[in-house]
Amino acid sequence: MSGTDGRPTKEGWGPPGPTFSPFDNTPELRPLRTAARAGKWPEVRAWFAALDSVDKVTAGASVLAGIDGVETFLEQAAADLPADPLPRTLLAERYIGIGWDIRSGARAHLVSRDQFGQFHDWLRKAERLLIDVCAEQPGYAPAWTARLLTARGLELGRAEARRRFDRLSAHRPHLYRAQTQLLQQLCPKWGGTWELAHGFARECATSAPDATDAAAVVAVAHIEHAADLDGAESAAYLRGVQVRDDLRFAAQVSVLHADYRPTWNSVGAHSAFAFAFSLGGHHALAAPHFAFLGDLASEFPWQYTGDPRATFLKFRDAALQAQGGAHR
Repeated sequence: MSGTDGRPTKEGWGPPGPTFSPFDNTPELRPLRTAARAGKWPEVRAWFAALDSVDKVTAGASVLAGIDGVETFLEQAAADLPADPLPRTLLAERYIGIGWDIRSGARAHLVSRDQFGQFHDWLRKAERLLIDVCAEQPGYAPAWTARLLTARGLELGRAEARRRFDRLSAHRPHLYRAQTQLLQQLCPKWGGTWELAHGFARECATSAPDATDAAAVVAVAHIEHAADLDGAESAAYLRGVQVRDDLRFAAQVSVLHADYRPTWNSVGAHSAFAFAFSLGGHHALAAPHFAFLGDLASEFPWQYTGDPRATFLKFRDAALQAQGGAHR
């Protein structure tokens, strides 16, 4: 059984679930994958040209960056269309993706000197492209979004990252991917503090209109904080009344607001709330988020667990039980 947005309602919960693929979460991305794997730049360009929001452009750029080999046709497109910001920005995103794959997601002390060297080389290649794009078109938000990743990876500091975010926001405020990228910069693992991270998350929630994804940044900040704590401390942090109320308010003004309409960020936003509430033992509060998700889930934050699929299913079952429901 499906809800009005085409996602399973709780009657449809059950095996096999979940999928963590963006192409399953957002079927509109599949033609981009097909064209990219075939190396067909005209089709890739047409796909981006048909998008109706910057949020979708940045989402597409992020996904394209994870497809092996696309740098070959993107390099040719960037050479053939020197005045077009799109191929250079997409190429920069791919370079960033290559670099980050080499670095890996490990903490800095576990990354070798050689890994860091290659990582920074790829990010510098990306940054050179993006500097030119932003100089030529200062309002081009996809390039500024990518420059938040290069700022963090090249360790340019919080002030520079914030400058870039503010330049972007002057043209395109409340861009969810940009918000989540700056949040990472403000976490202690990248040289920030929890005061800065939570302060920025609250800024995202209070400055944006209701019924947008922006307040989900509050959940992401609490997840990152919990992940920085050891075992029992992590769960205890998310069980706290103040954190619970913070999450509940953020959910109510964003993805649970009566005027909210699903976006390409919705699976990620609902996943963040479902995970944070569940880890804190607030299973009834997690239930509406699992009701939206059905068998869908974003890679973040479930990859923070040893077994993302098992954790998702366990938490989803607990949410059902808290509601007094059952699989049918």
